Amino acid sequence: MCPKNASYYGNRAATLMMLGRFREALGDAQQSVRLDDSFVRGHLREGKCHLSLGNAMAACRSFQRALELDHKNGQAQQEFKNANAVMEYEKIAESDFEKRDFRKVVFCMDRALEFAPACHRFKILKAECLAMLGRYPEAQFVASDILRMDSTNADALYVRGLCLYYEDCIEKAVQFFVQALRMAPDHEKACVACRNAKALKAKKEDGNKAFKEGNYKLAYELYTEALGIDPNNIKTNAKLYCNRGTVNSKLRKLDDAIDDCTNAVKLDDTYIKAYLRRAQCYMDTEQYEEAVRDYEKVYQTEKTKEHKQLLKNAQLELKKSKRKDYYKILGVDKNASEEEIKKAYRKRALMHHPDRHSGASAEVQKEEEKKFKEVGEAFTILSDPKKKTRYDSGQDLDEEGMNMGDFDANNIFKAFFGGPGGFSFEASGPGNFFFQFG
Repeated sequence: MCPKNASYYGNRAATLMMLGRFREALGDAQQSVRLDDSFVRGHLREGKCHLSLGNAMAACRSFQRALELDHKNGQAQQEFKNANAVMEYEKIAESDFEKRDFRKVVFCMDRALEFAPACHRFKILKAECLAMLGRYPEAQFVASDILRMDSTNADALYVRGLCLYYEDCIEKAVQFFVQALRMAPDHEKACVACRNAKALKAKKEDGNKAFKEGNYKLAYELYTEALGIDPNNIKTNAKLYCNRGTVNSKLRKLDDAIDDCTNAVKLDDTYIKAYLRRAQCYMDTEQYEEAVRDYEKVYQTEKTKEHKQLLKNAQLELKKSKRKDYYKILGVDKNASEEEIKKAYRKRALMHHPDRHSGASAEVQKEEEKKFKEVGEAFTILSDPKKKTRYDSGQDLDEEGMNMGDFDANNIFKAFFGGPGGFSFEASGPGNFFFQFG
């Protein structure tokens, strides 16, 4: 009815702003100042719409015009300061994004969004940084909120894909990247992410295939190549490290396997499979304290019967490791036969017998006497089936009268070699002996 009335356009702009429809409001505010360039509230509303939409520079121009018309206008003065603050936050965020200081970018965008709540660009930058920080649910929420209002927003589609990609849902991520590229064929970030996702998926699958076929060397190479594709993909890389650790354990490169599993849990400290793999490698390398620590971590997270048993086994081996290793003292395997144990005792007992070292220094004599006693102690336990069983099961040997302080190494030696006079050490020259048996 009155198409040339600036106030009507200004009033409708104000109403649309209250409804959060800033783009429509901007059109009405601009029309109001076109009809009446001296309309201060029209310039204020135009500036407020520009600022809400994230165009701080255009907002500054509108507020400056309002101040030219009314230099004492307090609202114009404050909004002009707000617009300059947003430009400063943008500048800092751009610099910090290049430095990969994503936390600071999120902080800056949060401050900027207080003045520019309808700015999709700020929201997308915040969401992308949240994804880079591993805060995927928050990033997904921001991107999804934009897509509800604009389902064709390529940036939001990219961020949704990025979250899925970093959560190791690579196939679904590729779908979002492809959709983003349909909306914006020149979207560089979506293009790079799509290429990385496809390459990562292919390398990982090829590595898994080689592993299943028993081609561990090829699997190792493929997993290593996959790890070089994208260092930012923490979850996928954690799995790749664990997979490569499994390959290394198959190749009996246990230290390398431990290193790979350690890298996996550094990337993802909730990765149970990596803790279990590393714990098994620690068990295989007799690092029982470390194995217990890992199994405790696993059991605290997942209290299953299987994990409880693994922890108990590791604790038992740790307890056993703190005792004397009688098998090591005799130099035999834990599965050694009775005959092998006897043969080993014969060799070691003669090697460390005090008479053989009577011409050595006092220090050497003391050390050899200690070893001689240990050899006798080891033979006493391992040659007795009952004691051996208790020893192997980790039970205390002092129970049921098996007090290891009560035995005499010389008596054991004499009994083994047939009693007194059954042998003697004869010197055949300095430091040389031969054994004579009666």
